[in-house]
Amino acid sequence: MTKAIERLEQSPAQTPCLDRDSLLAAARERTGLSDFGDTWFIEPMDRYIAAANTEARLTAAGIAAQTEVIVKGLASRLRMVEDIKRHPEILGETVEVAAIILGLPRTGSTIFQRLLASAPGMTAIRWFEAQNFAPFPGEKRGQPHERRAYAQAMIDGWLEAAPELASIHPLEPDAPDEEILILGQMFVSTMIEGMSFVPSFSNWLDNYDQSRGHEDLKTILKYLQWQAPERRGAKWILKSPSNLPYAELAANAFPDALLVMTHRDPVDIVPSYVSMEAALYKLSSTLTDKEVGAFWFPRLVEWMRRFEQARARIGEERFIDIDYRLVVRQPLEQAHRVLERIGVPVDATMDAALSEFMAGNKREQRPMHDYSLARFGLDEEDVRRAFDAYRKRFVETAKD
Repeated sequence: MTKAIERLEQSPAQTPCLDRDSLLAAARERTGLSDFGDTWFIEPMDRYIAAANTEARLTAAGIAAQTEVIVKGLASRLRMVEDIKRHPEILGETVEVAAIILGLPRTGSTIFQRLLASAPGMTAIRWFEAQNFAPFPGEKRGQPHERRAYAQAMIDGWLEAAPELASIHPLEPDAPDEEILILGQMFVSTMIEGMSFVPSFSNWLDNYDQSRGHEDLKTILKYLQWQAPERRGAKWILKSPSNLPYAELAANAFPDALLVMTHRDPVDIVPSYVSMEAALYKLSSTLTDKEVGAFWFPRLVEWMRRFEQARARIGEERFIDIDYRLVVRQPLEQAHRVLERIGVPVDATMDAALSEFMAGNKREQRPMHDYSLARFGLDEEDVRRAFDAYRKRFVETAKD
């Protein structure tokens, strides 16, 4: 642990604890580097820090965790800028993002992304890469052992503090996961509000031009591909519910990508996701279940409102709709639909790879996720009314 982080963690919990200059200094101290490249991220960073210091109700553990999240992201940025100076060929990598999975959270998007990424010729951001997208000092290309160990230690710490996460979201260092974990380190994704209770930041982000984050994400994908040359020629599958309220950002950043929207009944989505948020907030703050429900139910409604407007502007031809119930019952058939749309031949070899993945990733291999609307002070009829149009279009008329 660096001296700069130690100074941050010694701040009393009842006073502002996160400070931009101290965080930047900690990243410089950790890496021995000073060039962050384009510092456009400072504005959203300042907005987040202001909200976290006044709203997030961070515990001492939460202060330490948020400090580490910020510093490791800044450190990765410093290391990437340095690597690009030394290896300008990184920017010459050709990355093909073939599909982006979006939709409300808890719609089977995680298993569906991992299923598609298991197919020959496909790839995705791995969880350990999302935590530290730059190699650690001394790391040999293709041998990210220390980053994997860092990621596993994170997972172990999370599960010790909130064991229920094991039943909510499968956490594995090498498993494909969401790009919001990277975008959040630039303070431009819903990962921020997913890990910290910062409603004023959420409101601000809704009206902020986040396109610089996606431009940096494109560079980071090139960087990840350069680190693992075997990925060259593979098609990337991105995924994040964060894309739902900001769908046009992803659609514009990757104009050739198929937009895959996963669907499930919000009556099930809302309590499942609020339960996940309660577990995540438990890692760093002191919110009650009712407070979590009071924030996230209207927030999810707003995500859908924004998305419905964006989908009309983007155009239906960019989308394919995938029903959660069919992913559960017919995973290979649903994967075929997407693979065929992005021009990937489906044959016996492909099906063998998909079947092998599903055999090792059945839902019953994890603890059951128990949740209810009542626990969070929510009412089923309110959920039905709030998502009435969505349910009629994508849930009630879909095959069951």
